[in-house]
Amino acid sequence: MESRQLNELKRLAALEAVKFVKSGQVVGLGSGSTAAFAIEEIGRRVREEGLKILGVPTSQDTYYVAIGNRVPLTTLDEHPVLDIAIDGADQVDRELDLIKGGGAALTREKVVASRSKKFIVIIDQGKLVRRIGEGQPLPVEVIPFAVKPVSDQIEKIGGKPCLRYGTAKLGPIVTDNGNYILDADFGVIRRPRELNISLKLIPGVVETGLFIDMADVVCVAGPNGASRLVRERQR
Repeated sequence: MESRQLNELKRLAALEAVKFVKSGQVVGLGSGSTAAFAIEEIGRRVREEGLKILGVPTSQDTYYVAIGNRVPLTTLDEHPVLDIAIDGADQVDRELDLIKGGGAALTREKVVASRSKKFIVIIDQGKLVRRIGEGQPLPVEVIPFAVKPVSDQIEKIGGKPCLRYGTAKLGPIVTDNGNYILDADFGVIRRPRELNISLKLIPGVVETGLFIDMADVVCVAGPNGASRLVRERQR
């Protein structure tokens, strides 16, 4: 699919998600190109419709996108419970479980999603899969000191880790938290909850890109428009 067509689908999904945003809400603002379309639409509504919200950005990139679109911002210190969060995903399966972390903001994204009463995910239909992990490595955020031992442990539980490097800089990608990203290929992930627990038990792992039982609504855009996949959050 051409990048222009893909961007149109991303924008369509983002517009559908922003329909959930109401005045008076505190909104988690995801990271990445798809989330940026949602932030742009929120900013438009703030300027043109008088929408009154506060946003919590999940990355420095998101912070600047929000500022550029005049979206008022706040922090989790001031608002530790959010009304809604909107973010993209790298893959979504039939259970609405996700792999995230392509933009290296997975830890803050997961914190924000976990503190939101409703988590809305926006994707194009190409991100829908039967099972997450097929053709998609799992991002794992690790402290720099522990890259080698964490890599060894990931291999022991069946993964093939690869340290993520930047394309326009020398050296590894550094997250907003000062950490590195290991992209671990596990193939099709049949037991994502168990894998998430196993990874989190490895000393040096900060967070994984497995978002299990977190998405409430997935807005999917395809050639015929945007649709919603809905699941009641299990608490």
